[in-house]
Amino acid sequence: MAPLTDMLQPEELQSIANLQLMANQTVEGVITGMHRSPHKGFSVEFAQHREYVQGDEIRRVDWKVFAKTDRYYVREYEEETNLRAMLLVDSSGSMGYAGESGQTKLQHALKLAACLAHIIMRQSDSIGLMTFDTGIRAHIPPRSSNRHLRVLYEEMLRTQPGGETDLSKVFHDIVPRLQKRGMIFILSDCFTDVKELLKSLAHFKHASHEVVIFHVMDRDEVEFPFDAWTRFENLEMAGEFRMVDPTSFRAAYLDNFAKFTAALKEGCQRHRIDLVPMYAHESLTDCLVRFLRQRQGVV
Repeated sequence: MAPLTDMLQPEELQSIANLQLMANQTVEGVITGMHRSPHKGFSVEFAQHREYVQGDEIRRVDWKVFAKTDRYYVREYEEETNLRAMLLVDSSGSMGYAGESGQTKLQHALKLAACLAHIIMRQSDSIGLMTFDTGIRAHIPPRSSNRHLRVLYEEMLRTQPGGETDLSKVFHDIVPRLQKRGMIFILSDCFTDVKELLKSLAHFKHASHEVVIFHVMDRDEVEFPFDAWTRFENLEMAGEFRMVDPTSFRAAYLDNFAKFTAALKEGCQRHRIDLVPMYAHESLTDCLVRFLRQRQGVV
């Protein structure tokens, strides 16, 4: 079983120890009072035993435990208002790019996904994981046990960059698999047709999910620093490459990249989707703090 430190180092865990995430919109089932829920009534999922204190309802006493211990304990339950969150991690070929940091975009995305899973489950919420390229590669439904966190980490450690992807098609396929409304965390470089991508994101919103996109980028993709003849490989089509003089199309590339990111930002604002730039060379804590400050309206 994968130890926690295989995904996150002790100093990384310490850096996120005091971070807390709350849903901005109504969700289905963190513990009552932290998230709004469309449901009212009694809870249904057993959480733990607690010693009986005066004022507790007699009907909540667990008589089987009393028979074994000769002490009164009551059963506590998690309410159905617990947040259900899903991590959607793009594991297509383009996520395998690594610049000067030596860490691929996928590796950085998975480490951030591990941080999010740790934060959410520390709040007694449930979280699941899907990885995808041309289709869904792995699907682990949301749960909230400590062992489940290790199951997520084990899958993350196994995840390697795959082939090409069509984000919009995959997202349309994913929506029907999410049976209850909740938070959707997408970790991707978002390299696809923006208009089609936004249509698929609107599908999530139509299903009443709260959507957060961590837009994973490498510094090379943002700055395009190449100045000598360079071999550029297509990471989603094995064996496809070109030798080019990057100075001949740097201006056009940077212009196209700026238009791409601007269209993505405008579309996410229109659909009320959180878009969080995420750079492979920055610390996980910086990215998470920027995200949480953004949600709180702090610049």
